[in-house]
Amino acid sequence: MAQEKNPNRKLISENRRARFDFAIEDDLEAGIILMGSEVKSLRIGQSNIAESYASVENGELWLTNAYIAPYDPAKTWGHEERRRRKLLVKKKELARLWSATAREGMTIVPLSMYFDDKGRVKLKIGVAKGKKLHDKRAAEAERDWNRQKGRLLKQGY
Repeated sequence: MAQEKNPNRKLISENRRARFDFAIEDDLEAGIILMGSEVKSLRIGQSNIAESYASVENGELWLTNAYIAPYDPAKTWGHEERRRRKLLVKKKELARLWSATAREGMTIVPLSMYFDDKGRVKLKIGVAKGKKLHDKRAAEAERDWNRQKGRLLKQGY
């Protein structure tokens, strides 16, 4: 059976640099509290989460430094572009995130922002550990070797 594509599901922005700079241990989906003008701006695809991060403060999860462009028709009741936004996760997940960042020296990085099947904005966040320079070099060398291996296999050698 052919599956119908849901028109509500849409990728807004992706943090491609996160997988290069960090070793992602675990990921989870979080909701995000937004204003109306922010959602309208996201619908037309004007956002950037590349320089943002998430942190647990006072028992709540916050997204910091995520850019959502101002929505021009809502100039009077607009929003700040880089304001802190609250993320919605379950208490159990929040406790796990807090313990990972406090004890194990990990950080929480946003991986992608998207609209789910119901049209709600979701943020995929990852619990990550920073890579050292030699780890980045090894990952890059492995990626280059896999490319070269694929070319050789394609040519039939």
